[in-house]
Amino acid sequence: MKIAIVGCGAMGCVYAALLGHAGHEVWAIDTWKAHVDAINAGGLHLEGASGDHTVPMRASTNAADAGICDLVIIATKAMHVEAAAQSARSLMGPETVVLSIQNGLGGPDTAAAVLGRDRVLVGVVGGFGASMKGPGHAHHNGWELVRLGEFSGPVTPRLEKVAEVWRSGGFRVKCFDDIDQLVWEKLICNVTFSGTCSVTERTIAEVMSDPDTWAVASGCAVEAFNVAKAKGVRLDFDDPVAYVRAFGEKIPNARPSMLLDHLAGRMSEIEAINGAIPRVGKPLGVATPFNDVICALVRAKERRMGVRT
Repeated sequence: MKIAIVGCGAMGCVYAALLGHAGHEVWAIDTWKAHVDAINAGGLHLEGASGDHTVPMRASTNAADAGICDLVIIATKAMHVEAAAQSARSLMGPETVVLSIQNGLGGPDTAAAVLGRDRVLVGVVGGFGASMKGPGHAHHNGWELVRLGEFSGPVTPRLEKVAEVWRSGGFRVKCFDDIDQLVWEKLICNVTFSGTCSVTERTIAEVMSDPDTWAVASGCAVEAFNVAKAKGVRLDFDDPVAYVRAFGEKIPNARPSMLLDHLAGRMSEIEAINGAIPRVGKPLGVATPFNDVICALVRAKERRMGVRT
């Protein structure tokens, strides 16, 4: 299959390298020219939980260079999805399927608004903990699960076909009939660690081991769980604290992408992650004080960094 990864940052590199290693024709599309040049010159180097691979592939800062693809994976951060989807228009043929994978809420909806709801599938990944080591070089701490779903449900033959592509790269994949369950089960994990690790500049293990920090992180999880329940989302667990702790124990040394953004001097996805909980919870009458405070602290930190006005 011919695949374009639009947004080949840390997570995009994991997808690109392992799908390319499986024998698919993969194009890495990214705005970071040094990264693109390094991939074209020496391949994409991925190390970590899946082993150590250097995978030859083509890369470009211009999506149109890739031509028509069978599968387009939009792997940018939530705030860059619209631009990525616009660039992906040049990759679309009559049968092209788009898979939008972001943390938090809203990314796939944004892609669907640009490319059409009938073209877009929803992906959620958990337990990877990926980071960039340099141009053309990424690392990941784990690769727990890829969740896939259709916007309207249930699971379709085209969704299963995309799932098999991922499985060919060694990924563990689960298809969902219920898109809200798919999104919220990951979001609850994100809100636990993303904002808290970013404010404290600690790893997941360090957050879990400190009683005060864990009280805040687990408080964010409980609020997200309460909002999901009030919204009528079906979840496969009843104890959100045990659920997020089990998630965190699988990638203890990971630093969430929100923290990595701050360490690199970039604005984070706080509005799509912790910020989504009060935004959805308020109309439902669910109080979200832990997430409110975490959002305020992250915004203040970003203003001090000069990346937010």
